[in-house]
Amino acid sequence: MFTPRRCAAVLASSLLLGLALPHSPATAAAKPATTSAAKAAMAATALTTAKPAPARAAEAAPTRASRLAAVRTAKTINYYPSAAGWSKMWTDWDPARIDADLAKAQALGADNVRVIIFPTTFGWPKPWNGYQDRLASFVDMAAAHGMTVKFTLFDWWDAYEDVDASVAWAKTVLTRYKDDPRVLSFEVQNEFQPDNARAATWAKKVVPGLRAAFPTMPLTFSVDGQAGAPAMAKIKTLLAATPVDYYDFHFYTNSERALAVIKNAQAAVAPAPMVIGEAGLNTLQNTEGEQAAFLARVFEGAEAAGVQSVAPWTLNDFTQGAIPSSAVSRIPAQYSYGLYRTDGTAKPAAAVVKAGWANTAMPASLMDPGFELTAGQSPWRAYMPELGLAVKTQSMARTGKWSVSMTNTGKTAAGSPSYRVSPVTPVKSGQKWHGEVWARGNAATGTTQIALSWFDVNDKWLGGASSTWLPVGTTGWTKLVVDGVAPAGSTSMQVHLKSGENKGTIWFDDAVITAS
Repeated sequence: MFTPRRCAAVLASSLLLGLALPHSPATAAAKPATTSAAKAAMAATALTTAKPAPARAAEAAPTRASRLAAVRTAKTINYYPSAAGWSKMWTDWDPARIDADLAKAQALGADNVRVIIFPTTFGWPKPWNGYQDRLASFVDMAAAHGMTVKFTLFDWWDAYEDVDASVAWAKTVLTRYKDDPRVLSFEVQNEFQPDNARAATWAKKVVPGLRAAFPTMPLTFSVDGQAGAPAMAKIKTLLAATPVDYYDFHFYTNSERALAVIKNAQAAVAPAPMVIGEAGLNTLQNTEGEQAAFLARVFEGAEAAGVQSVAPWTLNDFTQGAIPSSAVSRIPAQYSYGLYRTDGTAKPAAAVVKAGWANTAMPASLMDPGFELTAGQSPWRAYMPELGLAVKTQSMARTGKWSVSMTNTGKTAAGSPSYRVSPVTPVKSGQKWHGEVWARGNAATGTTQIALSWFDVNDKWLGGASSTWLPVGTTGWTKLVVDGVAPAGSTSMQVHLKSGENKGTIWFDDAVITAS
């Protein structure tokens, strides 16, 4: 699915030169220049405006291999302040807020932060010292919290004819970090579009230029969540003569088949390594429980695939007005991808990320097996609610205070209404699955059972397994059990607690789902 966040990023990139990004009156950015005079001016100032990095005699200069090794295992957080997203992070500079946020990320377990640099904000073709100093301050703050930094370059920018100026601009801004062990890598451009002929020509020339200027700095490109593995394969072909060091995959697709998606991406760029540089689900169109389960599936799928670095998008939700006027700012979902709400409180996803980075078990409450979480915190959701809506209730519970109830349901050739969820454990062909749930009825009719359904990477249904039916009539709590083996080609699975053609009422409680 072409997610709103990805769509906005593509639109923002293509519309960049028409945006009115905020700057102070004294430093308003000029429209990207393409003249030879501009290139000459840029080259003349390439190494004169940046302050050198402080000496670090106790630390050996990093190599490309040492940096790449750190990249591959980095616990990276994508970051903007809640009230100052995208280029506003730099124009509305708030070091106290940034420092507090980095402390929060450190507490989650982050050891690396990705920061995006906007040429039209920093100054193009000649960067301004003030913004370079802010970048240096950011690197210092991150280091104080035990975090290295990844730089993403040339975002919200498309002056692809200015190859020489592009390399010179990068030298001006980044030479001070050439041997700085606190900086791990340069992403040449965020969500690069390899089918853009101008961009492709630029990339083939800029990568060698950056490689010559920064020989020990790993280089990469990312692709948007819609373009995915095929776009990474195109970048690999495009840059065959001067390859990048690793690939950055942005995961915004269906997390239920995370392992298969990640493996496909790996295969597209093999033998080059891959990281997941962004992964997220907004909590405007989805519940906070679904966001937590989404990230858990990505972490678990990445681990199974051997990808050791997963970077959530993003630390914070954004307040209204935090995103500069653009295609991005006009999409409401863009404001709600954070692990933390705008009031600073944590969503359930924060605990998932902490567990994922620490390589410990996911929170026991994540899958809400007893339905005790509030509706917005649970990953379960109604299926075919037009035939009968599954609702949480305190009218009956086997354990705890809550259960799920269904009353007066229908049934069609397409199936029965249900309450459904997908496990966070990666799904593989031939895997044995076990499911159970307790159910009871009051004047129940029809069919009430727990069922498993498997799907391939294209969401084609491959088969399923179902428990015996709950006896009709009025019954006490009865355990329903289902066992099945994932068919060949399975990449995802759904668990359904369903009740069809039921004129009475049934309750479900205490579900268990395991794989072996």
